Amino acid sequence: MRKLILSMNITLDVFIAGPHCELDWHFSYWNNEMSRYASEQLALTDTILLGRVTYAAMAKYWPSVAMDRSFPREDVAFADMMNTHAKIVFSGTLKNTNWYNSTLIAESADHEVIRLKQMPGKDMIIYGSSKLAQSLIRAGLIDEYILWTYPVILGEGKPLFHQLRDRSLLRLVGTKIFSSGVVVVDYQRAVPSKLS
Repeated sequence: MRKLILSMNITLDVFIAGPHCELDWHFSYWNNEMSRYASEQLALTDTILLGRVTYAAMAKYWPSVAMDRSFPREDVAFADMMNTHAKIVFSGTLKNTNWYNSTLIAESADHEVIRLKQMPGKDMIIYGSSKLAQSLIRAGLIDEYILWTYPVILGEGKPLFHQLRDRSLLRLVGTKIFSSGVVVVDYQRAVPSKLS
């Protein structure tokens, strides 16, 4: 059974974006060491789940990185996987997709994720896509939380777990400390999620 992994950048006060959806707080911390780790993580999956807003931003950015050899090797390797992995986009308003290997789903994410978990293949991952992530947390369908914790306190912003509870027990399965001060904590459910 395939796992669903949520990989999310968060601040120490557990915000995923500033009050106006700003993401600038994390750019200065990103380094090649983190790019290598992100590539290793993405290589363990073959499907990326995205919401409409995150999909639009990534579809605009990643194809150009793969073609621009001035980027560090780690970024190009990550871009290649982003561009070739299957991408499932959940949106009731998006009309079409133009990023290679993308499929648009307008129906319930819960039912589609349950179906995808039962299909053969590697694990699946969600990047960003807070509304989608929160919906799947609420439905009890996240199997693993990989939280990239930045040494930043915003004080206000867009929280990851606002009015959400995943009542399952989580167990720490890994940590990674980067020279930039970012710490990745990796939690898996002690009891498998629905259909895992």
